[in-house]
Amino acid sequence: MSNHFMARAIELAIENVRSGGGPFGAVVVKDGMMIAEGANSVTATNDPTAHAEIVAIRRACAKLSRFELRGCELYASCEPCPMCLGAIYWARPARVYYASTAADAARAGFDDSLIYREIPQPHSERKIPMIQIMSNEALEPFRAWERQPNKLPY
Repeated sequence: MSNHFMARAIELAIENVRSGGGPFGAVVVKDGMMIAEGANSVTATNDPTAHAEIVAIRRACAKLSRFELRGCELYASCEPCPMCLGAIYWARPARVYYASTAADAARAGFDDSLIYREIPQPHSERKIPMIQIMSNEALEPFRAWERQPNKLPY
C-alpha cells in the first residue's frame, strides 16, 4: 500500500470539486506505477455511471488493452458505492484501498443506503419496479453464446 497513491486520489477529488464536479477520485496502480486515474464526471458528462472508480477502471483497461485489472490495485478517495463495487468485482483488481467511508459520503449528501435497501426487495416492490417480459425469447442470446466456438469468456 502506498499513501502516495491515496494522496493522489484525494487530490483528484479536491481538484474535481474546485472545477465543479463531485468529491471523488480514484487511481489504478500496477507494479507500483500509476497507470490511470479518474475523477467523478457525472455532471460534466451527463453520465450517471461516470463515478471516479469507473472512469479510472475504463482508462486502465484501455491502457492495458484488456478487460480485467488482475494484478492491479485501485485507490479510491471514498468507499465504493454499489455500482462501483459491481464494476470492481467485474474488473477483478487484486485489492482496493479507500479513504473515507460510505457514512462520510452520506453525511455530505451522497447516500447509497437506498440502493442497499432496494437490492433484497422483491422486484415488484422496488421504488423502480423491475418487470420481466419476453423471458423465453431472452434465452436465445445465451444459447447463441453457448454455441459460439470462438467466444472469449469473461
